[in-house]
Parts: sequence; C-alpha cells; structure tokens
Amino acid sequence: MSIKSLLSVLAVLMCSVQAHAVDSASANMKLFGKSLPPVGYVKFCAAGEAECQIKGSMHDRLTLTQATWDMIVAVNSSTNTKIKPESDQDLYGVVENWTYPVTAGDCEDYALLKKRLLQDMGVPADDLLITVLLDEKGEGHAVLTAVTDKGDFILDNRHNDVLRWDHTPYTFLKRQSQSDSKLWVSLRQKPTQVMVSSK
Repeated sequence: MSIKSLLSVLAVLMCSVQAHAVDSASANMKLFGKSLPPVGYVKFCAAGEAECQIKGSMHDRLTLTQATWDMIVAVNSSTNTKIKPESDQDLYGVVENWTYPVTAGDCEDYALLKKRLLQDMGVPADDLLITVLLDEKGEGHAVLTAVTDKGDFILDNRHNDVLRWDHTPYTFLKRQSQSDSKLWVSLRQKPTQVMVSSK
C-alpha cells in the first residue's frame, strides 16, 4: 500500500472515530447550571410530596438493559393509553396544577405518574427526571427523561415511541437535577421560563 493510500485510510478512520465521539457526546443532554423550577412544581412540592425529597448523584446513569428498555416502553405506552389528556383548567379550574392523575391529566401529570410507576418497578428515581421543553409550535410541554448509559430517552404523553432526546423535534429548556429533585438545571445557555402546556 502506498503512503498516499495509507493516509487516505487513516483519514477515513479518524473521521469515523470523531463522528462516533460526537454521537456519544450528544446521547446525553448537556447541562448549563441552575434554573428556576416551574411554578406548578413549586406548588406541588409545597404540599409535601415525596417526589420532591429525592437525593441522588449527578454522575450515575441507569444501565439500559433490554428488560429495562421494555419496562420503560411499556410504562410510557400504557400510561398514555390509560390517562385521558385534559387541561388543568378543565379539570381543576386553574391554569397550572401538578398532580398524579387517576383518569385524566395534562403533560406534567403523565410525567409524574410514569416516574412513580417506574420507581415502583425498581428504576432509581434520580435517573427519571421531569423535563420542560418547547414543542414544534413553540409551546411549553413537559415529559419524563430517563437518563441512561445509552443516552437520555424521552417518555412523552403525545407519543408511544420512546425516542432519544436528540431524535425528537423539541427544544429542551430545563429538567430536574439528578442530585436533588427540588432543584432544576438549565439545558440552554440562556435559561427560559415558560408555562407548561395543557396537552
């Protein structure tokens, strides 16, 4: 093999390694420091909910086995089927009310319930983070993020498919901290305060 051919092969290999590194880095969301929690979550925590007392580690990520993946997909799909989408205004007569839904709820209620169900199945709470974002229309929306060693995956009440965060059409704004569920971290360099949608 000539030196020119060898250099061409090396260049292709380097590009492949760099592409893999970029893909691995983007598998998990980048954090940009502290952010304000959503107003609805603050009110939810003021009621003394156990969800707001979780302490964890910023460095641990769920080991994503096939069994765990199947569990995550099943909980997302079954909750989306069981709970009817309905706004807080229609249910409670207020704009924002975070709670565990029984038969109906809006996006953050789905996220709360999915988190509780997965915790009951043995998934560590600090790997399940409520996340606020902007949807395709620029409206506020909430989902549950599963933080794993294969990437951050989104459990969304609008879709039964569980997608890696960077394979969704969303703009991610902030989420719970892994170290303390009462604290929130920004997913953007310039934090944005939004009202979570009723859908």
